[in-house]
Amino acid sequence: MSCPICEKPTAPKYRPFCSKRCADIDLGRWLNDDYVLPGTAEDEPDDMLPDDGAGPSKLQ
Repeated sequence: MSCPICEKPTAPKYRPFCSKRCADIDLGRWLNDDYVLPGTAEDEPDDMLPDDGAGPSKLQ
C-alpha cells in the first residue's frame, strides 16, 4: 500500500500514510472542506422533517 498523499510506502506508525507530515496534510484537507461527499440540498436535516405544524416554526 502506498501513501495516498505522496505515494511513498506507508509507515506502520502512520498507516495509511508514510509520515506525520502526510497525515497532517490529509487532516488539513478535511478541515478545509477540500473533501466533500456528494449530495443535494434535499439531504439537509431541516428539509427532511415533515411540516405538520408540530415542529419549531421557521422565521420568514
